[in-house]
Amino acid sequence: MSRPLLIRGGRVVDPSQSVDDLRDVLVVDGVVAQIGNGIDPPEGAREIDARGLVVTPGLIDVHVHLREPGGEHRETIATGAKAAAAGGFTAVCAMPNTDPVVDDPAGVGFVIAQGAAAGAARVYPLGAISVGQEGKQLAAIGEMFEAGAVGITDDGNPVMDSGLMRRALDYAQAFGIPVADHPEDLGLSGAGVMNEGVVATRLGLHGKPNASEDVHIVRDLMLADLTGGRIHLQHVSTAYGVEAIRRAKTRGVRVTAEATPHHLLLTEERVEGFDTDAKMNPPLRASVDREAVREGLADGTLDVFASDHAPHHYDEKEQAFADAPNGIVGLETALGLGLTYLVGEGLIDLATLIQRMSVGPAEAFGLPGGTLVPGSAGDVTIINLDEAWTVDRDGFLSKSRNTPFHGWDLKGRACYTIVGGAVVWEADRS
Repeated sequence: MSRPLLIRGGRVVDPSQSVDDLRDVLVVDGVVAQIGNGIDPPEGAREIDARGLVVTPGLIDVHVHLREPGGEHRETIATGAKAAAAGGFTAVCAMPNTDPVVDDPAGVGFVIAQGAAAGAARVYPLGAISVGQEGKQLAAIGEMFEAGAVGITDDGNPVMDSGLMRRALDYAQAFGIPVADHPEDLGLSGAGVMNEGVVATRLGLHGKPNASEDVHIVRDLMLADLTGGRIHLQHVSTAYGVEAIRRAKTRGVRVTAEATPHHLLLTEERVEGFDTDAKMNPPLRASVDREAVREGLADGTLDVFASDHAPHHYDEKEQAFADAPNGIVGLETALGLGLTYLVGEGLIDLATLIQRMSVGPAEAFGLPGGTLVPGSAGDVTIINLDEAWTVDRDGFLSKSRNTPFHGWDLKGRACYTIVGGAVVWEADRS
């Protein structure tokens, strides 16, 4: 066990307890032991002076691609876990679309072992819904759960077979885990490489209509309603999709959903110039969709703020737009973007951002953390709201550099990331 840790005098923002006040936080034997004022440090404790800083439950990113095994030239579990810690995340959920696919207990065990060896953010594996993510046969869901999988998803490949998705939602209930889905109807998205609309027409690129996402979201919501299962909808990007989720929640459908920084901040216009760092799936949408996603995050329709960290090697992105892979890195920029452009511009307050980045993710996937209540995991993020910095892709701890936010000026950054009472990231504050 790590030595006791006393975080003294910080502004504790813990939405799980409706706390926003100056407090001390004591972590002993890897768990939160006490939260209050004037706490005496145990013998041998490390103390962190958090005066002027914000202390929150550890941030959790439930949508991260770590690429290992098979894509170590883009990212490894170790580099991804360290990038996560540098971004203020104490835990991440690793997607299973690796090579080979994580669709059995051995794959789950590998991810857990590599994550533990990294000694940075916790790494929770998601197993595949289907064998090989081929959408034909259910994977060994029970065995993967027993090995440590916290959910199942074929992210990267939407589950097109409604019967298979129904069985997955039925079966996952036995283990109390969510089924996460990438909502996209492949018959409608076809050869599209960006949002369907006037920008795509002007650039001469095939577009993906909003309906390709909307149809799939409605299908998933209907199946969750039918089965009583827990559906988690990933990277929601359309106005219709947000409204469909909002209405489903009022009917009692067990649905959680996420928004990404890029769909909250960027639109299809960012593709001008054929910038492959603006190519992602789902694509950047029109401004009306961006505004709806922002409203959905603010009112809680979208429970989770997730990065969809998708690293790619430089050579892979340096192709013609239509041939380049989808995705951007996001672990090291998500918090700063949220603080600067969501909190800083008044869309949400700080407590709501922490709710969407900590409490909400923990609840959606049944993870330890998301609270500083005594007895909970000693995972803590300490944030300097006043630190001004500029996104520099060359300074990332991630192995990849594919970001559309390079050069953006941000305000607010993690300065300590603490996992189980151990400091796994400490910013240079000299």
